[in-house]
Amino acid sequence: MNLQAVKQRFGIIGRSESLDRALNVAVRVAPTELTCLINGESGVGKEAFSKIIHELSKRKHNKFIAINTGALPSGTINSELFGHDKGAFTGATSDRKGYFETVDGGTIFLDEIGEMPLDTQAYLLRVLESGEFLRVGSSKVLKTDVRIVAASNVDLMEKIKNGKFREDLYYRLNTVPIHVPSLSERREDIYMLFRRFAIDFAEKYHTDSIQMDEHARLLFENYRWPGNIRELKNAVEQLSVLSENKMITAERLIDLKPNINKRNLPAKLRDTDGIGGGSNFAEREIIFKFLYEMKNDLSDLKSLVYELIRTNDLSVPDLNKIRQLSSTTDKLDHMYKTMDTRTPTVEPRPYFDEKDESRPIILDKHSANLYDESEVVEELLSLESMEKDMITKALKKYKSRRKDAAKELGISERTLYRKIKQYEIEK
Repeated sequence: MNLQAVKQRFGIIGRSESLDRALNVAVRVAPTELTCLINGESGVGKEAFSKIIHELSKRKHNKFIAINTGALPSGTINSELFGHDKGAFTGATSDRKGYFETVDGGTIFLDEIGEMPLDTQAYLLRVLESGEFLRVGSSKVLKTDVRIVAASNVDLMEKIKNGKFREDLYYRLNTVPIHVPSLSERREDIYMLFRRFAIDFAEKYHTDSIQMDEHARLLFENYRWPGNIRELKNAVEQLSVLSENKMITAERLIDLKPNINKRNLPAKLRDTDGIGGGSNFAEREIIFKFLYEMKNDLSDLKSLVYELIRTNDLSVPDLNKIRQLSSTTDKLDHMYKTMDTRTPTVEPRPYFDEKDESRPIILDKHSANLYDESEVVEELLSLESMEKDMITKALKKYKSRRKDAAKELGISERTLYRKIKQYEIEK
């Protein structure tokens, strides 16, 4: 089954490479009996992946159950999972089958596996190794045939280091790891999810589907979405219900979801024109270009200093520190390796005088002529030319990979494609 068919069958929305990779692993591992560990942030849809694995497996006609192990009290979790005999503890008035007994032949999805108590982890490890378990209060060994798909939104290796998770259980569960990407890793899918949810809620509440203007969409796509798909879905439902005007503006979006304007993205737009005291997008592009050019100027300045030192046979007080500076560019590394660091035959002229910091660098007549002639080139200050120049440099840097170039420029891949067509930039 191809990925597009899987997406349509299970309602998976998105076209990002990271999402496709996760789906591909799930589809390939589903027909096997291997144990899977799904990791990803809260709200990314880990349970949906477990259902895909079950529905595409040989166990699809048997039971499937999803259990949030973090929500089960530590005092009753063993009874819930493995069952108990009558009289095993106060309140155990009869025998009770646990999930591993009732779902025999099916699939059990254990969410938030990192919150499972250590003693329960030992029982689970035995089930994974031999298929055997004991009811609470019983000495009779029972057998079960279940496939376990586990999930975690925390770093299990960190829990292992802190002694809160068994290392042997981790490696038994992590036979096939599946990483479900967060929305921050698949920003190109955010607007697609918005449109899907907007249509769904329009049908649910018998109203017109909401839409977004360009500035609102920019805010929406660049928000961090810590709650991922769950948070995004709730936000779309809120907008669908509370907005009388179905065209959502940036002002309305911020009014209904104030924190959507707060994020830590250095090259992205933090607010729209006239909102929250922010400057407009064109000004931010100028700043970005200025910083980009400043980086190049700094490299050129370092090169000039090295040339002065080499040409004038100047002494260097600490070559190790200068070497650290030169490691930023291959050009400076090459200059450093070709420097003559031998002790000069004549008394050196220090380029820095502790007693007189204003003392200039003295050049000999030969080297002075190297810097006499210069030409002042008037730089084009057109915003369009700056934007075209930035896009051209980004495409050249990433060898025409639009996705990487768009990420570097802080714009969407769709916007970059439109700009390339607008300025007729050759790839």
